Formats: sequence, C-alpha cells, structure tokens
Amino acid sequence: MKKFLLSLCLVISIVLLSGCTMDNTPTKKVENYLNNYKTLNDEVLTQLDDTINLDTMMSAEQKNNYKDVLKRQYQNLTYEVKDEVINGDSATVTVEIEVYDYYKANQASDVYYQTAPNEFKDENGNIVESKYIDYRLEQLKTYNERVKYTIDFYLKKVDKTWVLQDISEDTRQKIHGLYAY
Repeated sequence: MKKFLLSLCLVISIVLLSGCTMDNTPTKKVENYLNNYKTLNDEVLTQLDDTINLDTMMSAEQKNNYKDVLKRQYQNLTYEVKDEVINGDSATVTVEIEVYDYYKANQASDVYYQTAPNEFKDENGNIVESKYIDYRLEQLKTYNERVKYTIDFYLKKVDKTWVLQDISEDTRQKIHGLYAY
C-alpha cells in the first residue's frame, strides 16, 4: 500500500510539474492572452471599461451598448496559431484571428450618414450626433460579416518565464475588428 501511495504521489508530482512548464511556452502565453478575451476575464473587462469611459461623445446608455458590442466581439473571436519561432530569449507567435468586421460596418454607417443626413436631424433641422451614434451601435450589434487578420505576438523570456510584450495599436484594432485595412 505504501508503494502504491508513493507511486501515486510521484505521478501527481510529475503531472503538476510538467503542467507548469507546459504553460510556460510562447504559444501557451498567447493562447491564454486570447482566451482571456473570449472568456471576458476581469482584466479584459476592466480595460474595456477604462477605455469606453474615456469617450466623451457617448451617453452612459451608449457606452453600455458599445461595451456589449465589444463583449460580443471578444466572445466570438476565433484564432489559430500558425507558427512559433524561438530565438534565444525572444519568441514570435504568429496567429490568425477571425473577428466581426466592425471596420466595414462603421464604413457602411458613415456612408449612410453622408447619404441620408435627414435621418440624423432634429425637428429644427440640426444634425444630432447621438442619433448617428445610436444608429452605428445598432448596426454593430447585428453585424455578422467576419474578417481574418494575421498577427505576430512578441514575447521575451524573463527569469525563465515567457512574457508577452505589449501589443501594438494595430494589433488591438485587429482584435476589436476595427483595423483600417
């Protein structure tokens, strides 16, 4: 019985130790990063709130609607790791993501705004910006066309742990589906 328990403890230790090192690969770090978006982890939601709260054009309700649009984007993000290149303490992980093409939806909303300005005027004939924002948010809520982007994520090894480097603004825009291609 002692041999069995000792063997069991040894197997559990090996699994736990190998599990820790298996999570410390460049690919795993990028997958964890993208999965944080998909699962709407607290850090992602906090950053989303902070960013949306900086907007001075939207009302509180519009901000909530926009947050819902981006949460939908995150939850429906799909990705496939295409390559991992390790060069000493640096690594590049190439990922193809697929997201809702909110850039195209915004472009279509802008065209409509330009071609049908009366839709966004008040009873005095003045353009009401909040009407346009509401219209654009409605379009984003229901937009289903998707786009694929290829993204290179860069990592550095620090104290034997792979650390994802800050992403560029272009990468952030691709994750949000807002990248101007």
